[in-house]
Amino acid sequence: MTYRVVQWGTGAVGVEAIRGILDHPELELVGVKVYSEAKAGTDAGVLAGRNPVGVTAEVDVDTAAADAVLYAPRHPSVDDAVAILASGANLITTAFAFHPARMAPADRERLQRACAEGGSSLHGTGLNPGNLGVVIPLALAGMSRTVEHVTVQERADWSVYDSTEITFDQMKFGSPINEVDAHTDGLRFTSHLFREQVWLLGDALNLGVDEVTTELEVIPASADRDVCGRTLRAGTVAGQHWQWTGLRKGVPVIEVETLWTVGEPQPKHWPAPRHGWTVTIEGTPSMQAHLMTLASFRRDVPLEEHVRSASVATAMQAVNAVGAVCDAPAGFVTMADLPLSLYRGAR
Repeated sequence: MTYRVVQWGTGAVGVEAIRGILDHPELELVGVKVYSEAKAGTDAGVLAGRNPVGVTAEVDVDTAAADAVLYAPRHPSVDDAVAILASGANLITTAFAFHPARMAPADRERLQRACAEGGSSLHGTGLNPGNLGVVIPLALAGMSRTVEHVTVQERADWSVYDSTEITFDQMKFGSPINEVDAHTDGLRFTSHLFREQVWLLGDALNLGVDEVTTELEVIPASADRDVCGRTLRAGTVAGQHWQWTGLRKGVPVIEVETLWTVGEPQPKHWPAPRHGWTVTIEGTPSMQAHLMTLASFRRDVPLEEHVRSASVATAMQAVNAVGAVCDAPAGFVTMADLPLSLYRGAR
């Protein structure tokens, strides 16, 4: 069966999704949503750095004829999601809705009604939050007799990430220290996604989580630094240590931790896992897995290709889930509900 897919958004992840859709033997690209008039009218293949494919990017896209919409805007909108789902298209997103059952009640109810109206499904996925933060722990837990504690750690240096709008404007690196906390605009939304991930792990593993707490420590830059053409000034935010903890009767059972810096050495009191993602399960038996995304472990490739590999992995988790989401019953479908998203080869 061939599934008709609209790609919504053409940023770093959206462009990789277009490439993935074009290469996937079971998918057909039927539309591309862009937010810029400068991109409107451009062939989707050209946007993805390929030959023209006969699909033109548009600001206004009709999703009613699509089987699925891959939704990857920088700023997700519940209004957009409701309209897409009500049109009958299944919505697979890397931008939000990792565990809709734990969303704000008003948003959850609107999305539920839209799924019922359109006979469609909503699925949130990605890396972390996403596959590395949910699917990998769940897969490891399948080898357990008991699970006492789950830890997901991410360590990354953002100084080579060339999307400076996200680094500076959304994630607030380079901002005055006293203006950044867990409730700052942009960070509050990101934090909510990770909180959903903790709830999803707790619910899926039946760990009895009854509260999720959030902690953030920021550190200042020790010197001015050039970050992909923008200056991060000494004394402004150059590191963020986040910790989201799922508690059961006051006792931590799930901890999701991110250690993010922008060219700044980590302070000694921070944990120091290897760069990438480390998943640890304490139980019977106890297990640990470390993962990284690189362009290659064998070939000599430019640094920018290694950086881009995370966007490829994020996009392909959504692309490879299209068939399973389209075949799922209408409603919310989490990463804990779907079978594994398998690689199906390329055209």
